[in-house]
Amino acid sequence: MSIIEEKINKATITYSEDSQGFPSFYSYRAEFLKGMNQYLYSFSGGNLWRHNTNESRNSYYGTNYPSRITSVFNTEPLQNKIFKTLNLESDDAWGAKLFTDIQLDGEIDVNYFEKKEGAWFGFVRSDGPTGPDTNDTQWELRSVNGLGVNNAINSVAPANVTVSFDTNISIGSIITAGDYMYYAAGPNYDTPQFVGVLTETIVNLPAGQNNITINTTAAATGGFAGAPQPTFIPTVDGYWFFIKNPTAESHGVLGHYCVFELTLDITTASELFAVESEAMKSFP
Repeated sequence: MSIIEEKINKATITYSEDSQGFPSFYSYRAEFLKGMNQYLYSFSGGNLWRHNTNESRNSYYGTNYPSRITSVFNTEPLQNKIFKTLNLESDDAWGAKLFTDIQLDGEIDVNYFEKKEGAWFGFVRSDGPTGPDTNDTQWELRSVNGLGVNNAINSVAPANVTVSFDTNISIGSIITAGDYMYYAAGPNYDTPQFVGVLTETIVNLPAGQNNITINTTAAATGGFAGAPQPTFIPTVDGYWFFIKNPTAESHGVLGHYCVFELTLDITTASELFAVESEAMKSFP
């Protein structure tokens, strides 16, 4: 079900003669509507309600509802882009959800927005862990980074498993504590499994140390529904890679277009003038 279909099924819609369309959706479900003496009246549950006469915005029949606005960034629709940020020319910060045709959904919590030069600015985060399930299609995104094939494993303690690599493999500085670790067994290396969360890297090449430490009892966290517990395979000759924490790292969302939905959960007057996004062309 699309966003618009969901709104129609759960809302009251209004028609605008100026725009020759239905621009607004209201959360209340009226049983009857009547315009009289320049006021709009509605009935619900046998109760009469006169609209636009109280100081509390979005309040109907004693229930407060949030404001929601849905629109789309669709410039150069044939070009694949990364939508990195949102910039709100607004009195208040809004919570944001973003939907594209390629990647998992993105979000900006209302508390993540920072006011800069009179506008509200926020980085787009992935909505939940990227790639913790075995049916995931996100392996080709830039948030995925490879390490290589391991040559030893010390699995004495499940919360403190050490995976060793040959010293000619560079673990690098991109990997950090909190990253989600994955393992694909040889010889084909084509069935990745979520292993756990990285806790430490130990690199001392002259001493022959080129290791990572993983907590294999820690599950991926975030908005992903049903994130699995890790499945550890204590063998060598497996290809290892990692995915950055989607909340701590801001990679944006990938797509040809980006539908965004803004939500404001207050009952006082607030104005939204414009919404901008910093989008860059994606170079595979």
